[in-house]
Amino acid sequence: MFGLATDTFLLLDALVTIVGLILLITHFKVHPFVALTLAAGFLGLTSGMPVAKVMKSFQDGFGGVLGFVGIVLALGTMLGKLMADSGGADQIAQTLIRAFGKQKVHWAMMFAAFLVGIPLFFEIGFVLLIPLVFIVARRSGVSLVKIGIPLLAGLSVVHGLVPPHPGPLLAIGIFHADIGKTIFYGLLVALPTAVIAGPLFGNFISRYIPGNPSQELMDQIARESNQQNLPSFTITLVTVLLPVVLMLLKTFADVVLPAEHIVRQWMDLIGHPITALLAALLLAFYTFGSARGFSRQQIMKMLDQSLAPTAAIVLIVGAGGGFKQMLVDTGVGNVIGQMAVQAEISPIMLAWLVAAVIRIATGSATVATITGAGIVAPVIDLVPGVNRELLVLATGAGSLILSHVNDAGFWLVKQYFNMTVAETFKTWSMMETILSVVGIIFIMLLSMVV
Repeated sequence: MFGLATDTFLLLDALVTIVGLILLITHFKVHPFVALTLAAGFLGLTSGMPVAKVMKSFQDGFGGVLGFVGIVLALGTMLGKLMADSGGADQIAQTLIRAFGKQKVHWAMMFAAFLVGIPLFFEIGFVLLIPLVFIVARRSGVSLVKIGIPLLAGLSVVHGLVPPHPGPLLAIGIFHADIGKTIFYGLLVALPTAVIAGPLFGNFISRYIPGNPSQELMDQIARESNQQNLPSFTITLVTVLLPVVLMLLKTFADVVLPAEHIVRQWMDLIGHPITALLAALLLAFYTFGSARGFSRQQIMKMLDQSLAPTAAIVLIVGAGGGFKQMLVDTGVGNVIGQMAVQAEISPIMLAWLVAAVIRIATGSATVATITGAGIVAPVIDLVPGVNRELLVLATGAGSLILSHVNDAGFWLVKQYFNMTVAETFKTWSMMETILSVVGIIFIMLLSMVV
């Protein structure tokens, strides 16, 4: 009886903490890093954890996450910056537009965003590719929304589902999933999901909301790039997809070879996300850097510039890791795990639901993924045989749902596309929700096979 009372108290305590966290971020406009740190401390103190352990627990969670994700984020951001400044992203988009032609230009935009989005943060990919949307809309006469929505869908789906993005990578760490399999399943789910939420939905909604770009923005952004020395399509693709290929090779070696085999041990090193991204970055120094005529000083300057915008993201991710550790150490995670087992809800569905609720409440896909994974992680030990890679994808899909006024992405899209709040809901928020719902449907179908 006493155990039950303790469980109920812990659950209520967690609920109050998460509501408090949401209010701090949304209502009081406290920076998510500070809000997560406060929430973790509050949960530790109120749950009866020894006072000496509270900050130690937060610190361990913070360090545990950043030891890995901080490095990956830095490498991925540098790679993305070099790709942007060398014109590699431009090259991918131009090539696809030539290949698809004006009639199917919205399909080209989705594939361009899908490829460019693999090593890039959503916000960075958006700012990098948005000039393209304006240029293509002007050149082809196709409506802004019809071209823009597929682009946003392509960027958003890889951000939520495909490593090396921080959300999926964090969930891989928390669920102890295999990175190569997650990439493989992630791409399997992400592509058809992006097709439905992107070109198909974009084509439909653009009949009602064509989008009306502001003239100043059009003049400022839609400058035709006159770089003669763009990296070729093949070189850009090889550089950007190198980390993905290396991580998939690692998984292939893990499946085919025994653990003590020397080739497998080397492939585990080469296919590790940090090594894979480092290899791509070193290649990019040449393909996107010196081969394009940039000096060492210019390359150094680009790398410095690329890191400033990610500082806040790194801190939020770390604090999210600390908060997750607090959920585990106070025993809240275990209680939720026990409840889920008794309710007999599929852990994959539970992961999606928890992440979706936190996403709608906080507006951050990354916070939703970390907190969601932290809450669902204890369930895995209680329900044997759950596919861990699909848990990662389900958490990622949940974290994409219904972007609204508490999400920076919502305002980014609204301003660039010159839409009203209501129009942004009908286009962007609807597209994000389709991505999330269609994604979990595909993940559940996949769970019957793997």
